Amino acid sequence: MAVGRSFGSPGPYQRAKRRRLGLPNYRLIRYADDWVLAISGTKEHAETLREEIAEVLSGMGLRLSPEKTLITHIDEGLDFLGWRIQRHRKRGTSKHYVYVYPAKKTLRAIMAKVKAVCWQNTNLPLEALLRQLNPMLAGWTAHFKHGCSKATFGYLRHYLWHQVIRWIGHKHRRTPWRTLRRRYSRGDGWPTHGEVVLFNPEAVLRDGQGGDDGVVDRGEVIRA
Repeated sequence: MAVGRSFGSPGPYQRAKRRRLGLPNYRLIRYADDWVLAISGTKEHAETLREEIAEVLSGMGLRLSPEKTLITHIDEGLDFLGWRIQRHRKRGTSKHYVYVYPAKKTLRAIMAKVKAVCWQNTNLPLEALLRQLNPMLAGWTAHFKHGCSKATFGYLRHYLWHQVIRWIGHKHRRTPWRTLRRRYSRGDGWPTHGEVVLFNPEAVLRDGQGGDDGVVDRGEVIRA
């Protein structure tokens, strides 16, 4: 990748030298064709680097897409590979940290998939519904469990429970909820059918992952 070759992250000695000369430091974060250039500097520094990158790409017959290229401050945040990256003040302190958590667009996408599965034929047994939902939810939460995902997973858990309960209600319109609770849970109201239990997104974080730790950072961010 031309950008990677031309804008590789400076080493410790180079960073110190650039600071002495009043130049911005930067780090390239790349995954396949998606990349972010994190800059310790001003907005003007970011705009200058954007023009330099545009020149590098122009020499290869490529160009930056105006619709997909963003210069933003870390306090305003950005979405990258399904994650939201943004600096916030840590609750109860005066310190600011960069937090990485699932982006709203990503959450809406998994919620839409849950809804689509739950509004299919209610003639299916509950076990069949759970077997469709569980692998999808397990894969999504496995990807996002390494960020600050506790609040997102809690919200998804509530939404998931609500959708499955509505599905059960539509399937058994004339059966009282108390009866359905005994039939389709183990006494706690969480949907279960036989040995198949609905996947619980919050349970993924019980090993202590998805906390509130962050990394202090400053500067402008270029996303392309």
